[in-house]
Amino acid sequence: QVQLVESGGGVVQAGGSLRLSCAASGRIFSSYAMGWFRQAPGKEREFVAAINRSGSSTYYADSVKGRFTVSRDNAKNTMYLQMNSLKPEDTAVYYCAARQATAQRMGVDAPWYDYWGRGTQVTVSS
Repeated sequence: QVQLVESGGGVVQAGGSLRLSCAASGRIFSSYAMGWFRQAPGKEREFVAAINRSGSSTYYADSVKGRFTVSRDNAKNTMYLQMNSLKPEDTAVYYCAARQATAQRMGVDAPWYDYWGRGTQVTVSS
């Protein structure tokens, strides 16, 4: 079992930046592939970014590529999402997710992940 807690959400103007954190407790964090997803009101949960267990590989949704950066610090049991050049359409609840995985695996589909945080709200005003 691993418990995930997101933080860092808030209200920001368009063009601004936020950094989200996902703190993990429980089993060895470095054995988990991690992902970020988001869900806007009335929409389905969508993939944002993923990172493999060592942090050597990342993958992004086209909508955030070049603006968002996912990273992790295994010594601190924490994953991050640096969000720059935010747009109103980035407004959503952001969730982190985890799954035990082999070295290079990452997931882009929500059902692939076994553990989820409760989310943090990001609101981008125009």
